[in-house]
Amino acid sequence: MFTTKNMAVMSLMAALGVLGATFIWFPAGAAKAFPVQHAINVASAVLLGPGPAVIIAFLIAAVRNLLGLGTILAFPGSMIGALFAGYAYWKWKKAPLAAVGEMIGTGVVASLVSVPVANLFLGMEAAALAFMPAFLISSVTGAVLGWLITVRLKKTRLFR
Repeated sequence: MFTTKNMAVMSLMAALGVLGATFIWFPAGAAKAFPVQHAINVASAVLLGPGPAVIIAFLIAAVRNLLGLGTILAFPGSMIGALFAGYAYWKWKKAPLAAVGEMIGTGVVASLVSVPVANLFLGMEAAALAFMPAFLISSVTGAVLGWLITVRLKKTRLFR
């Protein structure tokens, strides 16, 4: 599972996720939208599996927080989406379902998990659906982008 090649790809994807978060984001309601994070989640879920996808999501969220590019909400938002995307691809072996898993994992489940996290760590008293529109916008745009990238990457010699 953790071969040298896989760890190199994981490092590259984490670096791309941090770089993408630096330049490609937009405000979306109660949170910021980072579609590159979700694209990386889908691509890593399809190419590497659920475990590496969650590790990559954690690394990106950690570095984003250390650089001041994100909040504590980056952890549930990215890691739950990566887990759902990875599980969906592992179960059905269809890249579009990995994108759907990302959308459901981040857009619905992580947005609900973020309410108590925001209350506990950020002092925000958000309603149950306060984060859902922002998380859905971010995850849908990123998941579609990730699915398109994955389709192209799977045709390369590196991933055959």
